Amino acid sequence: MTNLTLVLCMLCAGLTVAVQPSINARLAQRVGAYESSMISFAVGTLALLVVVMFAGRGNLRGIAAASWWELTGGLLGAFFVTMTIITVPRLGTAAVMAMVITGQLIAGALIDHFNLFGMRHLPLTPLRLVGMMLLAAGAALIVKR
Repeated sequence: MTNLTLVLCMLCAGLTVAVQPSINARLAQRVGAYESSMISFAVGTLALLVVVMFAGRGNLRGIAAASWWELTGGLLGAFFVTMTIITVPRLGTAAVMAMVITGQLIAGALIDHFNLFGMRHLPLTPLRLVGMMLLAAGAALIVKR
């Protein structure tokens, strides 16, 4: 895949991240917040099962060699989805997404700076710090009513 293709794919992924909480929150009105989160993950699990069956090239036996913390992604995802289901009806989609993006940027910058999880080292420069502060200020303006 080219870098342009990857950028476009992530743009589409970002769009889905903004739409998913509202869809899940609507489902939660019918079944409950935790139940909606569980249904969301069950449907996602079934979809990924089909993808793995037809396009998977990895080896699921590798899970035996994984560290405990490498298995926490699903737990973190469940927390994220559940929190968006609970907060979107109260704060609105734009406010929740503003906080999510701000939190993601802060975490991403720290992961890059401290080279956590074996990712590429990218130092936290003053320019990157200013960018983070501007994004946080923008998020605060969106959250403020």
